[in-house]
Amino acid sequence: MLTCGRFLSSSAAASTPSLSPFRNLTLSLLRRPHLRLLSSSATASAAAAAVEPDTKGGAGGGAAKPQWKAAIDFKWIRENTDAVAVNIRDRNSAANLDLVLQLYDEYLALQKEVERLRAERNAVANKMKGKLEPSVRQALVEEGKNLKEGLIALEEDLVQLTDKLQLEAQSIPNTTHPDAPVGGEESSVVRKEVGSQRNFNFTIRDHLQLGKELDLFDFDAAAEVSGSKFYYLKNEAVLLEMALVNWAITEVSKKGFTPLITPEIVRSSVVEKCGFQPRAQNTQVYSIDNSDQCLIGTAEIPVGGIHMDSILPDSDLPRKYVAYSHCFRTEAGAAGAATRGLYRVHQFSKVEMFVFCRPEESDKCHEELITIEEELYASLGLHFKTLDMATGDLGAPAYRKFDIEAWMPGLDRYGEISSASNCTDYQSRRLGIRFRPSPADPPPANAKKGKGSSGPTQFVHTLNATAVAVPRLIICILENFQQEDGTVVIPEPLRPFMGGLEVLSPKTK
Repeated sequence: MLTCGRFLSSSAAASTPSLSPFRNLTLSLLRRPHLRLLSSSATASAAAAAVEPDTKGGAGGGAAKPQWKAAIDFKWIRENTDAVAVNIRDRNSAANLDLVLQLYDEYLALQKEVERLRAERNAVANKMKGKLEPSVRQALVEEGKNLKEGLIALEEDLVQLTDKLQLEAQSIPNTTHPDAPVGGEESSVVRKEVGSQRNFNFTIRDHLQLGKELDLFDFDAAAEVSGSKFYYLKNEAVLLEMALVNWAITEVSKKGFTPLITPEIVRSSVVEKCGFQPRAQNTQVYSIDNSDQCLIGTAEIPVGGIHMDSILPDSDLPRKYVAYSHCFRTEAGAAGAATRGLYRVHQFSKVEMFVFCRPEESDKCHEELITIEEELYASLGLHFKTLDMATGDLGAPAYRKFDIEAWMPGLDRYGEISSASNCTDYQSRRLGIRFRPSPADPPPANAKKGKGSSGPTQFVHTLNATAVAVPRLIICILENFQQEDGTVVIPEPLRPFMGGLEVLSPKTK
């Protein structure tokens, strides 16, 4: 499937004005009065510098390197303007499509002008190769100098324009699966429901009360040490976290996933290429001052970057990872009773699944990921529902996303415990991750030609899904499996990972 490039987030990029008309710049440069004649000793070297053939596509000096670039298919965007505009609207994105198209047209025109000047400069250089009268040679020297100066100025403009075009285009969200519900979060559709709410014949405690009685958490000390929304896990809660992590990695590894423990500090550019804005207003990302690094909010980011700027062998696809990491989120704007306790915190442990696959396999891999999630949570005995998320809640990278919400009786509501997203080639176009199909596979129309006879490369598709977000599952286990006497029954699959412990009991004073 051809998508319209890969982009940062649904937040709008800063508005950028157009460059001054480049044709007027070219004419003004080429109409300058001739500079004074060079001395005879300097003429040869100056002439060579002024009219040396342009074989590297640049005039040298002055032009700053552009920012990292996504492989955005601008031609596809321009040919499908109506569809892209509808997608931006349906996803509540603030991307400025009109500005992207305007900048792209300016880019094409400026690029054409640069190529024209390069050709003229090379033509002048070729004329200098023969035997010429001094006056003719000097005229060619002056013409070559003017062309070089004009070319330097235009190439600087081209770099700036390319950066502005990228900045604006990166805010365009991924395309959307045709079956995704259109609308806000309330328009999401229940795809599957497992189990039912437990009927309690006693007063329900929430996880905060249970944690206090079982001596599992310390929020007060953590608030003094680190601030609000931090916590200490204590006693059996530590064993429960380790059990959830080890159980999830063990179960997912059985399905062909390679276990990873990832870096938890990454470059800001990698965060951006995965579709997040680390330095935007109300960002969820912690950035490290005076550096180009951030704390990760999910292992999706370092796993997504593990094959950055590489070509994967076709025989290795799909490549599947299950990664453990700590995650750090600012939770900007989060407040209220619905976020109390462990539900929304700044630091937590998570096990994440990630897949690199061929484009035609991504829908199948998406189904595999959501099936794994459902099997994991069903085996714990949780009541949950799987939602096909509406367009307004997809974020920028996801082509389609399924969320799982589990019943949390102490909070008296469903709470999200996982999501599974198919990002198609949104991230791989930005991260530069391709594969080379086997010769038997026909290349798509937009494939990039490779070297030799091994055929063109294509962008892989990437998918991510939560296996275990530890704090949310601790909430589910404590609140769903609490007993009238204040004990909590440990789900059977976790018991081997907790030394055979079956029940959490209040501490004897």
